[in-house]
Amino acid sequence: MPECTRPTLTAMRRGTWGRRLGGVLLGAALLAGLSGCGEVSYLAQAAAGQLDLLVRARGVADVLADPGTPAVTRRKLELVRDVRAFAVAPAAQGGLGLPDHGSFVKYVDVGRPYVVWNVFSAPEFSVQLSTQCFPVAGCVAYRGYFSEAAARAEGRARAATGQDVLVGGVSAYSTLGYLKDPVLSTMLAYPDATLIRTVIHELAHPAVYVKDDTVFNESYATAVEEEGMRRWLAARGTPELREQDRLAQARAQDFNALLLSARGELEALYAQALPPETMRARKAGLLADLNARYARLKEERWDGYAGYDGWFARGVNNAALGSVAAYAALVPEFQAVLARVDGDVPAFLRVVQGCAARPAAERVACLREAARA
Repeated sequence: MPECTRPTLTAMRRGTWGRRLGGVLLGAALLAGLSGCGEVSYLAQAAAGQLDLLVRARGVADVLADPGTPAVTRRKLELVRDVRAFAVAPAAQGGLGLPDHGSFVKYVDVGRPYVVWNVFSAPEFSVQLSTQCFPVAGCVAYRGYFSEAAARAEGRARAATGQDVLVGGVSAYSTLGYLKDPVLSTMLAYPDATLIRTVIHELAHPAVYVKDDTVFNESYATAVEEEGMRRWLAARGTPELREQDRLAQARAQDFNALLLSARGELEALYAQALPPETMRARKAGLLADLNARYARLKEERWDGYAGYDGWFARGVNNAALGSVAAYAALVPEFQAVLARVDGDVPAFLRVVQGCAARPAAERVACLREAARA
Protein backbone atom coordinates (compact mmCIF):
# COMPACT_ATOMS: atom_id res chain seq x y z
CA MET A 1 0.00 0.00 0.00
CA PRO A 2 2.17 2.86 -1.20
CA GLU A 3 1.88 5.94 0.94
CA CYS A 4 2.04 9.33 -0.74
CA THR A 5 3.31 12.04 1.51
CA ARG A 6 4.28 15.10 -0.37
CA PRO A 7 3.08 16.50 -3.70
CA THR A 8 4.77 19.81 -2.88
CA LEU A 9 8.25 21.25 -3.11
CA THR A 10 10.42 18.34 -4.24
CA ALA A 11 7.50 16.20 -5.38
CA MET A 12 6.20 18.85 -7.69
CA ARG A 13 9.59 19.61 -9.08
CA ARG A 14 9.72 15.94 -9.99
CA GLY A 15 6.33 16.01 -11.61
CA THR A 16 5.12 13.27 -9.29
CA TRP A 17 2.24 12.92 -6.85
CA GLY A 18 4.09 12.30 -3.68
CA ARG A 19 7.59 13.44 -3.32
CA ARG A 20 8.04 10.32 -1.37
CA LEU A 21 5.88 7.32 -0.88
CA GLY A 22 6.42 5.20 2.16
CA GLY A 23 4.98 2.05 3.58
CA VAL A 24 3.55 -0.88 1.68
CA LEU A 25 1.30 -3.79 2.30
CA LEU A 26 3.62 -6.25 3.98
CA GLY A 27 1.67 -9.41 3.31
CA ALA A 28 -1.27 -11.46 4.38
CA ALA A 29 -0.88 -10.45 8.02
CA LEU A 30 -1.96 -6.91 7.16
CA LEU A 31 -4.80 -8.18 5.02
CA ALA A 32 -6.05 -10.14 7.99
CA GLY A 33 -6.03 -6.96 10.05
CA LEU A 34 -8.72 -5.34 7.93
CA SER A 35 -12.35 -6.13 7.40
CA GLY A 36 -14.52 -5.78 4.33
CA CYS A 37 -14.13 -7.24 0.87
CA GLY A 38 -13.41 -3.83 -0.60
CA GLU A 39 -10.44 -3.28 1.69
CA VAL A 40 -9.04 -6.75 1.06
CA SER A 41 -9.39 -6.27 -2.70
CA TYR A 42 -7.67 -2.90 -2.58
CA LEU A 43 -4.76 -4.11 -0.45
CA ALA A 44 -4.44 -7.27 -2.53
CA GLN A 45 -3.84 -5.23 -5.68
CA ALA A 46 -1.22 -3.23 -3.82
CA ALA A 47 0.56 -6.40 -2.71
CA ALA A 48 0.38 -7.86 -6.21
CA GLY A 49 1.72 -4.66 -7.75
CA GLN A 50 4.63 -4.51 -5.32
CA LEU A 51 5.43 -8.19 -5.82
CA ASP A 52 5.45 -7.72 -9.59
CA LEU A 53 8.11 -5.04 -9.29
CA LEU A 54 10.29 -7.13 -7.00
CA VAL A 55 10.05 -10.23 -9.18
CA ARG A 56 10.95 -8.39 -12.37
CA ALA A 57 13.82 -6.37 -10.89
CA ARG A 58 17.36 -7.06 -12.14
CA GLY A 59 20.64 -6.17 -10.48
CA VAL A 60 21.85 -2.73 -11.54
CA ALA A 61 25.28 -4.24 -12.23
CA ASP A 62 23.68 -6.79 -14.58
CA VAL A 63 21.74 -4.09 -16.42
CA LEU A 64 24.88 -2.01 -16.84
CA ALA A 65 26.77 -5.04 -18.17
CA ASP A 66 24.00 -5.86 -20.67
CA PRO A 67 25.04 -4.63 -24.15
CA GLY A 68 21.37 -4.17 -24.98
CA THR A 69 20.83 -1.51 -22.31
CA PRO A 70 20.06 1.86 -23.97
CA ALA A 71 22.77 4.48 -23.52
CA VAL A 72 20.49 6.93 -21.69
CA THR A 73 19.37 4.22 -19.24
CA ARG A 74 22.97 3.21 -18.69
CA ARG A 75 24.06 6.77 -17.92
CA LYS A 76 21.20 7.38 -15.48
CA LEU A 77 21.78 4.08 -13.69
CA GLU A 78 25.47 4.87 -13.36
CA LEU A 79 24.47 8.15 -11.74
CA VAL A 80 22.10 6.38 -9.33
CA ARG A 81 24.81 3.85 -8.49
CA ASP A 82 27.31 6.60 -7.73
CA VAL A 83 24.87 8.67 -5.66
CA ARG A 84 23.82 5.61 -3.69
CA ALA A 85 27.45 4.74 -2.94
CA PHE A 86 28.05 8.33 -1.81
CA ALA A 87 24.97 8.32 0.42
CA VAL A 88 25.79 5.12 2.32
CA ALA A 89 29.59 5.49 2.44
CA PRO A 90 31.10 6.54 5.80
CA ALA A 91 32.13 10.15 6.20
CA ALA A 92 35.77 9.04 6.31
CA GLN A 93 35.33 7.89 2.73
CA GLY A 94 33.61 11.09 1.65
CA GLY A 95 30.04 9.83 2.07
CA LEU A 96 27.00 10.81 4.11
CA GLY A 97 27.00 7.72 6.30
CA LEU A 98 23.32 6.82 5.85
CA PRO A 99 22.30 3.27 6.84
CA ASP A 100 22.33 0.84 3.94
CA HIS A 101 18.96 -0.92 3.72
CA GLY A 102 19.68 -2.55 0.37
CA SER A 103 17.56 -0.25 -1.79
CA PHE A 104 18.46 0.88 -5.31
CA VAL A 105 20.76 -2.05 -6.08
CA LYS A 106 18.23 -3.49 -8.53
CA TYR A 107 16.39 -1.95 -11.48
CA VAL A 108 12.98 -2.62 -12.98
CA ASP A 109 11.50 -1.31 -16.20
CA VAL A 110 7.98 -0.46 -15.04
CA GLY A 111 6.68 -0.41 -18.61
CA ARG A 112 4.24 2.44 -18.05
CA PRO A 113 4.39 6.22 -17.49
CA TYR A 114 3.91 5.96 -13.72
CA VAL A 115 4.43 3.21 -11.19
CA VAL A 116 1.35 4.12 -9.12
CA TRP A 117 -1.71 6.36 -9.47
CA ASN A 118 -2.98 8.04 -6.30
CA VAL A 119 -6.56 9.15 -5.69
CA PHE A 120 -7.19 12.18 -3.50
CA SER A 121 -10.61 13.59 -2.62
CA ALA A 122 -12.06 16.42 -0.55
CA PRO A 123 -15.56 17.79 0.16
CA GLU A 124 -16.92 20.45 -2.17
CA PHE A 125 -16.27 23.23 0.35
CA SER A 126 -13.10 22.08 2.13
CA VAL A 127 -9.43 21.61 1.32
CA GLN A 128 -9.09 18.97 4.04
CA LEU A 129 -8.51 15.65 2.29
CA SER A 130 -10.52 12.57 3.06
CA THR A 131 -8.30 10.17 5.01
CA GLN A 132 -8.06 6.45 5.57
CA CYS A 133 -6.05 4.51 8.13
CA PHE A 134 -4.04 1.34 7.61
CA PRO A 135 -1.79 -0.85 9.74
CA VAL A 136 1.91 0.09 9.77
CA ALA A 137 1.62 3.16 7.52
CA GLY A 138 -0.99 4.89 9.67
CA CYS A 139 -3.52 7.37 8.30
CA VAL A 140 -3.09 8.62 4.76
CA ALA A 141 -5.05 10.99 2.57
CA TYR A 142 -5.17 8.95 -0.62
CA ARG A 143 -5.51 5.54 -2.17
CA GLY A 144 -2.70 4.24 -4.37
CA TYR A 145 -3.29 1.90 -7.30
CA PHE A 146 -0.85 0.09 -9.55
CA SER A 147 -3.53 0.21 -12.27
CA GLU A 148 -4.51 3.54 -13.79
CA ALA A 149 -7.92 2.14 -14.76
CA ALA A 150 -8.61 1.11 -11.17
CA ALA A 151 -7.54 4.54 -9.90
CA ARG A 152 -9.79 6.30 -12.42
CA ALA A 153 -12.71 4.08 -11.40
CA GLU A 154 -12.16 4.95 -7.74
CA GLY A 155 -11.98 8.62 -8.68
CA ARG A 156 -15.29 8.43 -10.55
CA ALA A 157 -16.93 6.69 -7.60
CA ARG A 158 -15.82 9.46 -5.24
CA ALA A 159 -16.84 12.20 -7.66
CA ALA A 160 -20.31 10.66 -7.85
CA THR A 161 -20.73 11.42 -4.14
CA GLY A 162 -20.10 15.13 -4.78
CA GLN A 163 -16.45 15.26 -3.75
CA ASP A 164 -13.66 17.06 -5.57
CA VAL A 165 -11.27 14.40 -6.87
CA LEU A 166 -7.71 14.29 -8.13
CA VAL A 167 -6.04 11.28 -9.76
CA GLY A 168 -2.31 11.69 -10.32
CA GLY A 169 0.58 9.45 -11.34
CA VAL A 170 3.58 8.75 -9.09
CA SER A 171 7.06 8.10 -10.45
CA ALA A 172 8.79 6.87 -7.29
CA TYR A 173 8.10 5.68 -3.78
CA SER A 174 9.83 4.19 -0.78
CA THR A 175 8.85 1.23 1.40
CA LEU A 176 10.79 2.71 4.33
CA GLY A 177 13.27 -0.14 4.42
CA TYR A 178 10.67 -2.89 4.79
CA LEU A 179 11.60 -4.03 1.30
CA LYS A 180 14.65 -3.49 -0.87
CA ASP A 181 13.27 -0.90 -3.27
CA PRO A 182 14.50 -1.13 -6.85
CA VAL A 183 15.36 1.81 -9.06
CA LEU A 184 12.28 2.39 -11.22
CA SER A 185 12.44 3.26 -14.91
CA THR A 186 10.01 6.09 -14.18
CA MET A 187 12.64 7.70 -11.94
CA LEU A 188 15.13 7.90 -14.79
CA ALA A 189 13.00 10.50 -16.55
CA TYR A 190 14.02 13.02 -13.88
CA PRO A 191 16.69 15.61 -14.72
CA ASP A 192 20.04 14.70 -13.15
CA ALA A 193 19.75 17.19 -10.30
CA THR A 194 16.32 15.89 -9.35
CA LEU A 195 17.43 12.27 -9.62
CA ILE A 196 20.37 12.92 -7.29
CA ARG A 197 18.08 14.55 -4.74
CA THR A 198 15.54 11.73 -5.07
CA VAL A 199 18.06 9.01 -4.33
CA ILE A 200 19.45 10.81 -1.26
CA HIS A 201 15.98 11.67 0.04
CA GLU A 202 14.62 8.15 -0.33
CA LEU A 203 17.69 6.55 1.23
CA ALA A 204 17.29 8.84 4.23
CA HIS A 205 13.71 7.84 5.00
CA PRO A 206 14.17 4.31 6.41
CA ALA A 207 16.42 5.61 9.18
CA VAL A 208 13.66 7.78 10.68
CA TYR A 209 9.92 7.31 10.32
CA VAL A 210 7.24 8.52 12.72
CA LYS A 211 3.77 7.18 12.14
CA ASP A 212 1.24 9.93 11.36
CA ASP A 213 3.82 12.75 11.44
CA THR A 214 4.45 13.61 7.80
CA VAL A 215 5.90 17.04 8.53
CA PHE A 216 8.56 15.56 10.82
CA ASN A 217 9.39 12.73 8.38
CA GLU A 218 9.56 14.89 5.28
CA SER A 219 11.39 17.77 6.90
CA TYR A 220 14.01 15.34 8.19
CA ALA A 221 14.54 13.70 4.80
CA THR A 222 14.60 17.07 3.05
CA ALA A 223 17.30 18.32 5.42
CA VAL A 224 19.41 15.24 4.60
CA GLU A 225 18.69 15.76 0.91
CA GLU A 226 19.82 19.38 1.08
CA GLU A 227 23.03 18.48 2.89
CA GLY A 228 23.70 15.60 0.54
CA MET A 229 23.12 17.71 -2.56
CA ARG A 230 25.35 20.47 -1.18
CA ARG A 231 28.18 17.99 -0.66
CA TRP A 232 27.63 16.30 -4.03
CA LEU A 233 27.75 19.60 -5.89
CA ALA A 234 30.86 20.66 -3.97
CA ALA A 235 32.70 17.44 -4.81
CA ARG A 236 31.34 16.51 -8.24
CA GLY A 237 29.08 19.27 -9.47
CA THR A 238 29.49 20.87 -12.87
CA PRO A 239 28.37 24.42 -13.68
CA GLU A 240 25.53 22.91 -15.71
CA LEU A 241 24.34 20.71 -12.84
CA ARG A 242 24.51 23.56 -10.35
CA GLU A 243 22.43 25.80 -12.61
CA GLN A 244 19.92 23.03 -13.29
CA ASP A 245 19.47 22.49 -9.57
CA ARG A 246 19.23 26.21 -8.83
CA LEU A 247 16.50 26.73 -11.41
CA ALA A 248 14.54 23.66 -10.31
CA GLN A 249 14.64 24.76 -6.68
CA ALA A 250 13.61 28.32 -7.45
CA ARG A 251 10.70 27.24 -9.64
CA ALA A 252 9.52 24.73 -7.06
CA GLN A 253 9.52 27.38 -4.36
CA ASP A 254 7.58 29.80 -6.58
CA PHE A 255 5.05 27.16 -7.48
CA ASN A 256 4.60 25.93 -3.94
CA ALA A 257 4.09 29.49 -2.69
CA LEU A 258 1.46 30.05 -5.38
CA LEU A 259 -0.49 26.95 -4.41
CA LEU A 260 -0.24 27.53 -0.67
CA SER A 261 -1.58 31.05 -1.19
CA ALA A 262 -4.55 29.75 -3.17
CA ARG A 263 -5.22 27.05 -0.61
CA GLY A 264 -5.27 29.68 2.14
CA GLU A 265 -7.72 31.83 0.19
CA LEU A 266 -10.07 28.89 -0.24
CA GLU A 267 -9.83 27.98 3.45
CA ALA A 268 -10.81 31.54 4.33
CA LEU A 269 -13.74 31.37 1.92
CA TYR A 270 -15.02 28.07 3.29
CA ALA A 271 -14.91 29.42 6.85
CA GLN A 272 -17.62 31.93 5.97
CA ALA A 273 -21.33 31.27 6.46
CA LEU A 274 -22.42 31.73 2.85
CA PRO A 275 -25.19 30.13 0.80
CA PRO A 276 -23.92 27.17 -1.30
CA GLU A 277 -24.57 29.04 -4.56
CA THR A 278 -22.49 32.02 -3.44
CA MET A 279 -19.74 29.77 -2.08
CA ARG A 280 -19.66 27.83 -5.35
CA ALA A 281 -19.37 30.97 -7.46
CA ARG A 282 -16.58 32.45 -5.33
CA LYS A 283 -14.73 29.16 -5.35
CA ALA A 284 -14.83 29.13 -9.15
CA GLY A 285 -13.51 32.70 -9.20
CA LEU A 286 -10.58 31.87 -6.93
CA LEU A 287 -9.63 28.84 -9.00
CA ALA A 288 -9.81 30.86 -12.21
CA ASP A 289 -7.58 33.49 -10.61
CA LEU A 290 -5.08 30.78 -9.64
CA ASN A 291 -4.85 29.68 -13.27
CA ALA A 292 -4.26 33.28 -14.36
CA ARG A 293 -1.58 33.80 -11.69
CA TYR A 294 0.20 30.67 -12.84
CA ALA A 295 0.22 31.94 -16.42
CA ARG A 296 1.77 35.22 -15.23
CA LEU A 297 4.34 33.35 -13.14
CA LYS A 298 5.47 31.39 -16.17
CA GLU A 299 5.74 34.51 -18.31
CA GLU A 300 7.27 36.92 -15.82
CA ARG A 301 9.66 34.70 -13.81
CA TRP A 302 10.17 31.44 -15.69
CA ASP A 303 10.70 32.56 -19.29
CA GLY A 304 7.78 30.40 -20.35
CA TYR A 305 8.93 27.21 -18.60
CA ALA A 306 5.97 24.82 -18.78
CA GLY A 307 7.12 21.97 -16.55
CA TYR A 308 4.15 22.34 -14.20
CA ASP A 309 1.48 22.59 -16.88
CA GLY A 310 0.50 18.97 -16.31
CA TRP A 311 -0.55 19.76 -12.77
CA PHE A 312 -3.05 22.32 -14.01
CA ALA A 313 -4.12 20.14 -16.93
CA ARG A 314 -5.52 17.58 -14.48
CA GLY A 315 -7.87 20.23 -13.14
CA VAL A 316 -7.40 22.37 -10.05
CA ASN A 317 -9.90 21.77 -7.26
CA ASN A 318 -10.07 21.19 -3.50
CA ALA A 319 -8.46 17.76 -3.79
CA ALA A 320 -5.53 19.13 -5.76
CA LEU A 321 -4.95 22.02 -3.37
CA GLY A 322 -5.70 19.87 -0.34
CA SER A 323 -2.75 17.68 -1.32
CA VAL A 324 -0.51 20.72 -1.02
CA ALA A 325 0.94 21.42 2.40
CA ALA A 326 4.07 22.92 3.92
CA TYR A 327 5.64 19.54 4.59
CA ALA A 328 9.12 21.03 4.80
CA ALA A 329 8.21 23.39 7.64
CA LEU A 330 10.73 21.90 10.09
CA VAL A 331 13.72 21.80 7.75
CA PRO A 332 15.45 24.72 9.56
CA GLU A 333 15.20 22.87 12.88
CA PHE A 334 16.75 19.73 11.40
CA GLN A 335 19.46 21.74 9.68
CA ALA A 336 20.30 23.42 12.98
CA VAL A 337 20.74 20.01 14.61
CA LEU A 338 22.93 18.87 11.73
CA ALA A 339 25.08 21.99 12.07
CA ARG A 340 25.35 21.43 15.84
CA VAL A 341 26.97 18.01 15.22
CA ASP A 342 29.27 19.48 12.55
CA GLY A 343 27.53 17.67 9.70
CA ASP A 344 28.09 14.22 11.21
CA VAL A 345 25.09 12.40 9.72
CA PRO A 346 25.22 9.28 11.94
CA ALA A 347 25.35 11.54 15.03
CA PHE A 348 22.52 13.59 13.55
CA LEU A 349 20.45 10.44 13.06
CA ARG A 350 20.91 9.44 16.70
CA VAL A 351 19.60 12.82 17.84
CA VAL A 352 16.66 12.75 15.42
CA GLN A 353 15.73 9.20 16.37
CA GLY A 354 15.65 10.27 19.99
CA CYS A 355 13.32 13.16 19.21
CA ALA A 356 11.19 10.93 17.00
CA ALA A 357 10.54 8.67 19.97
CA ARG A 358 9.10 11.54 21.97
CA PRO A 359 5.33 12.33 22.03
CA ALA A 360 4.18 14.44 19.09
CA ALA A 361 3.82 17.59 21.19
CA GLU A 362 7.46 17.38 22.32
CA ARG A 363 9.29 16.62 19.06
CA VAL A 364 9.87 20.15 17.81
CA ALA A 365 11.05 21.32 21.22
CA CYS A 366 13.37 18.33 21.32
CA LEU A 367 14.95 19.36 18.01
CA ARG A 368 15.39 22.94 19.13
CA GLU A 369 16.92 21.88 22.41
CA ALA A 370 19.33 19.55 20.59
CA ALA A 371 20.38 22.39 18.29
CA ARG A 372 21.31 24.51 21.32
CA ALA A 373 23.03 21.77 23.31
